[in-house]
Parts: sequence; structure tokens; C-alpha cells
Amino acid sequence: MSRERVLVAMSGGVDSSVAAARLLAAGHEVIGATLHLWDYPDDGSARGRCCAPEDVYGARRVADALGIPHYTFDRRELFEAEVVTPFVEAYLQGVTPSPCVRCNRGVKIPELLGLADRLGARWLATGHYARIVEREGVLTLLQGHDTRKDQSYFLHMLPQATLARLRFPLGEATKAEVRREAAALGLPGADKGESQELCFVADGRYAQFVAERARERLRPGKLLDEDGRPIATHAGVHAFTLGQRRNLGVAVGKRSYVVRLDPALGTVQLGDRERLAVQAASLEELTLRAGVELPLRCEVAVRYHGARHPALVEAATPGAAEVRFDHPVIAVVPGQYAVFYAGEQVLGGGVIRASQGAEELPA
Repeated sequence: MSRERVLVAMSGGVDSSVAAARLLAAGHEVIGATLHLWDYPDDGSARGRCCAPEDVYGARRVADALGIPHYTFDRRELFEAEVVTPFVEAYLQGVTPSPCVRCNRGVKIPELLGLADRLGARWLATGHYARIVEREGVLTLLQGHDTRKDQSYFLHMLPQATLARLRFPLGEATKAEVRREAAALGLPGADKGESQELCFVADGRYAQFVAERARERLRPGKLLDEDGRPIATHAGVHAFTLGQRRNLGVAVGKRSYVVRLDPALGTVQLGDRERLAVQAASLEELTLRAGVELPLRCEVAVRYHGARHPALVEAATPGAAEVRFDHPVIAVVPGQYAVFYAGEQVLGGGVIRASQGAEELPA
């Protein structure tokens, strides 16, 4: 990467701040940009701290400290349409979405690349913990060196043309190193905490968020025991997710999990953990990295920072695939993404549409 103009996605958090500082120290002409994606109620409630650039004031303070220009661009309408509305719709259908993938794919990365073009920047840099390397003329996406902070899961769907414009200055770093660097540089927000919650549901109360935005569409229903007998009522399937075992609203005398959701009937069934065992899954919105073909032997992560499971991925209909796991996997949740890996290399992935236990598979 020669010394050129770089647009840096800035959130005011420690990761994007150090990414900008590193590029500046390397001699690049750095421009900071923040997308205004969401407004919080002015009631003192918690704010989200995640990879979405939501803190305009904090980003501007960092840009001022570094002596670089900073711009803010309003993309609230797009974020609502591409991320928030599908998030609500998914929960109403008993599906557990992964909005950060949708944000990177449909909002953050494409919008920032467009802004980079307008500002004459060849590169777009972010604070993601991931790496891009070129192997035999093909750009390859790798997990971040710090596996505890690795964010390659959220970037698996980016095409070659996009990878060619991206730079991840923190890909080889650990979070501890980044924090020490931010403190040494005296950057604003160097001691800023982190949250695992979504930027637009900072308190983690997803069911309440969905209820507030779709109250007239909520459908109360019955909570069923493992034999399908009604044992209680509930306010709607939006308050549950497959594999959930806490806040079930009923005590059944033993540890129980949500094992089935039926939004059409409005029923939520409980059962033992063993009933969550899955042998195969159907994927849609399939993406494969350049040079990767099906059938594919690989390891599959079915949730962010989840364990990777050996499996065979086979083609189904166009844009879809079937995953057969070597061993049963617990709680393969529709709406989450199954991402394919070979060691540290990302091979592709797709959104989980449905899963099947061993008894449901054809002989």
C-alpha cells in the first residue's frame, strides 16, 4: 500500500481511532468519516458501543486530536430500511437475525466506498480485526490475529472488488496492544468500554424493541412442554429464540430450552437440550470466496465466535446450499450465518434458513 489518500471509518472507539493513527503515522493522507445511522432517545438510556460508527462527537474529537479532517454523513433512512426493519420482521417470524452482517453488506461498506470515491480516496480502512492477503493473484480474507476479537465472520460475504479497496490496520494486532497504543498516543476514548449489544438496541432488550415497533402485529400464544401440551401463555414468539433457556416465563422443574417456534400458530415449545441437536442445515444467500467451489469440506461456524464444526457443504438450488455436519451440532439457529473456514481462511457462508436433526434426513 503506497502512501495515498485513505478514508477511515471512525466511531470514536479505540479500534477505529488507532487504525486512523497507524495510517497517519505511516505517512498516508487520512480522512475520517462517520455514518450517522441511528438516533437514541434523549432519556439518559444506554448507548451502544459496537463496530457501527454511531458516536459522531467522539469520532470528531479523535480526528481533531490527530489533526485530520472529519466528515459525517446521514444514512439513517438506509439503515432503517436495510437493517432495523428486517431485524423486526425476522423476530416476528421466529427467526434470530444477524444485523451486523446486513449492515456491513448493505450499508456501511458500500456507502463508505462511495464516499471514498467522492473524496478522492483510493482506500477505505476500518478497525475490524481481520486480514486480507493476496495469494496467487487472489485476495483472501483471513481471521484476525487476535482470535478473541476476530470479526471475519461479519465480512465473509464481501466480494473481491470490495476487498481490493479495503485495509484493516488492526488485523495483526491484539486488543491489548491497541488499547496500550491508544493510551500512549493520548487519544480521546482510549479507555472507552465495550459492549456486545447492537448499536440500535444498546440495552439488549430485543423483545421490547420489537414490541415497541410492531405492537399491533404481536401474536400472543401458548407455551408448550416437551410433549406438546400447553403449560402457559406468552406475549409473542418475538420474545424467544431457538436454544434459549432463560427468561422463559415458566418453571417446569428441570432445565428446559426453546426447541421449536411456530409463528403461524404462535406456539413456543420447550424441551431437553438433546432436542436441539442438528445434523444438517439449509442455507440461502450463499457467498463463496473467489476460487472456492462446492462440494466443500471445511469447518463451519454457525454463530459469531461460535465453535467451528467439520462439515460437508453441497450445492442445492442457485444461491443455496446444504451443510451436513460430521457430528451433531446444538442450536443451529435460523437467521444466523453459517460461515465456512479452512484454518484461518474464510471460504464463504450463507444465512441459515432451516435445520434438520438426524431423524429428518433422507436415508
